[in-house]
Amino acid sequence: MDLSTTYLGLSLSHPFMAGASPLVHDVSAARQLEDGGASALVLHSLFEEQLTLESRGEVRHRDPLDPHFPSELAAYPDAALYPLSSDAYLEHLHRVTSAVQIPVFASLNGTTSEAWMKVATELEAAGADGLEVNIYDIVSDPDRSSLAVETDLRNMVRELKRLIRIPVAAKLSPYFTALGNLARRLDEAGVDGLVLFNRFYQPDIDLETLRLAPRLELSTAAELPLRLQWAALLRGRIRASLAVTGGVSVATDGVKALVAGADAVQVVSTLLRKGPSCFTEMRTGLEQFMDARGFVRVEGLKGLASLAWADDPAAFQRASYIRTLHGWKEPPVDMPLESTS
Repeated sequence: MDLSTTYLGLSLSHPFMAGASPLVHDVSAARQLEDGGASALVLHSLFEEQLTLESRGEVRHRDPLDPHFPSELAAYPDAALYPLSSDAYLEHLHRVTSAVQIPVFASLNGTTSEAWMKVATELEAAGADGLEVNIYDIVSDPDRSSLAVETDLRNMVRELKRLIRIPVAAKLSPYFTALGNLARRLDEAGVDGLVLFNRFYQPDIDLETLRLAPRLELSTAAELPLRLQWAALLRGRIRASLAVTGGVSVATDGVKALVAGADAVQVVSTLLRKGPSCFTEMRTGLEQFMDARGFVRVEGLKGLASLAWADDPAAFQRASYIRTLHGWKEPPVDMPLESTS
């Protein structure tokens, strides 16, 4: 049975890889992931703000020591609080790539390309097999248009592809008006893969302080359908590879991602819950599924539920929406209501 897949032009032994997380904090952790069965791994991110703080002493073009900006920059960590400096990250990357046989992807996280270009070439020189760029940008400026945001993303990809030879994957959010058009523009700009999707960590309200408070929760299977939908919509309509991340809790979740159209499946929350052995569970579950249904190659699974065959996928999705609502049954009128007391 052939479980191999191609992602970003690289051959992986199977589709399940370790997504970006703090777990690859040292070489021994990377080896544990490889021994546990991960087909590839993404290092934790270097942040744009960390790079500008190191190089220029600024965060978002502001001096943290300037008394005019204390409240705006208070939430950003001091340089010493980041896991690794940029130089240490490059050394760590080199050591990890030398210690494992699976592909290793570096990760950059930010909103602009101004601090990334130099470090991108250094990451390539340090041995990264590819670069994942996490575009984590909550656009709250009402004067900034969607076209401007998407053009900046396209230009960022173009610049990176001009500078480095290793493949580039863009990790996107789902919050674009016309995600399909953006995907095509990035594809035309040369992006090698799209990762669907990053997770915006939405704050809660602390009722003691009456202020916004950060909150971090691991993903659940409830987040998977959105990723499945867009993998199915994009498969076969762009050249770039597709990876699904978020909501993959068990092997059947990964199978769904492949059938929708993913080339690779990134696992983080389940890895945090179960440890590296989760990759063996995922791979075994995939083998059992394929064996039960007569599939001999993963390539035969990929994209079977995609909408590339549909003349108008939006109409297909609209019809499914109406059919789902039409089939919904109201509860009996005598059903007891939950107490509100």
